[in-house]
Amino acid sequence: MLKSRIIILVVSLILIVGLFLLPKIVVDNENEQITSEEGVGQDQPKTEGRADNTDPAHAGEMSEEVLSKINRLRNKYLSSENEEKSVIFADSLALLFKEESKLDSAAKYTELATDNAEAIGDAYYDAYTYAVDAEKANELGEKTRLFYEKVLAEDAGRLDVKTKIAMTYVSSDNPMAGIMMLREVLEKDPKNEDALFNLGILSIQSGQYKNAIERFNTLLENHPDNDQAMFYLALSYFNDGQKEKARSLFEKIKNKSTDEQVLAAVESYLNEL
Repeated sequence: MLKSRIIILVVSLILIVGLFLLPKIVVDNENEQITSEEGVGQDQPKTEGRADNTDPAHAGEMSEEVLSKINRLRNKYLSSENEEKSVIFADSLALLFKEESKLDSAAKYTELATDNAEAIGDAYYDAYTYAVDAEKANELGEKTRLFYEKVLAEDAGRLDVKTKIAMTYVSSDNPMAGIMMLREVLEKDPKNEDALFNLGILSIQSGQYKNAIERFNTLLENHPDNDQAMFYLALSYFNDGQKEKARSLFEKIKNKSTDEQVLAAVESYLNEL
């Protein structure tokens, strides 16, 4: 019951990564011990030339009208002898796939449409965030790191980029690298919202609710308007047996939120208190 409610809320709040698609890990504030049985795929080469970068699985998931638009643009892209026009066609395909929430194909065409490493990294990170299949997530995570590392090579102070890279490691065969990167971010910026949030989420995923409470409390002290953190703090209190604190926060969220899925999850927890 708990797992299904969190998954619903993750979708509605657009979290960085699904809680229960992560490997089983342990995040300990004093002894950073992490175990994982997840595998990682091989490095994927950068797309070259005029390749068809559409995932065949998407064909049955879109309307005939959209498929027709995609086919027209794809044919123009593949047959164009003008480099500028081919870039325009690739960009149009990327936008169309993004509108249809086919983020893996959108990322692949973004890579063909621009040389901007951050834009490509963002596209692959978006696709990674919503990947359900573990193998696909690993592949997209590797592509994300490939382009974000180029951004960091130009500006090592980009903590936002470093945080995203860290989250792609968490679901790989080297989750410790991700945890260490998040801790490095907090060493440089102890109030960093993304790093605190992600470490809190990982603590919930591994059942370390006291650690999660510490992370989310610190986050809310510095970023009081983060409604996601408030919900997960309430959830952490709930699972740590601190029922009154959980009830107080759930009531506050109930009076504040207008999201029906969030309200349904909150009401479910309140009924158990």
